[in-house]
Amino acid sequence: MATILLVEDNEFNRDMLSRRLARKGFSILIAEDGSRGIKMTREKMPDLILMDVSLPDIDGLEITRQLKADPQTRRIPIIVITAHAMVGDRQQSLAAGADDYHIKPVELATLLAQIQALLPPSAT
Repeated sequence: MATILLVEDNEFNRDMLSRRLARKGFSILIAEDGSRGIKMTREKMPDLILMDVSLPDIDGLEITRQLKADPQTRRIPIIVITAHAMVGDRQQSLAAGADDYHIKPVELATLLAQIQALLPPSAT
């Protein structure tokens, strides 16, 4: 069973997405802010991270840059999940090191396909 870390500050979004992913067989870890997201990533080494951009302490793109610069965590796939859908937001996320980008509201079938495409074979 693959472990996904959900870094999301909005309680409704965390609850909805974590329940839906758990029903699909994933083990879910939750971080309510960026500092916890970094700490949990380094401690738990999830198979994949779903990263919100607008977090109360550290911007999700900055967290992505930090995790991708760290040799211990750089191979963990990160999907940015954000309401930011302006021209250039996708490119900005990918430039920060994200492996993929998903616009809120979450379309579960699309997100599941993105997750499956990025999970290492040993995690599926």
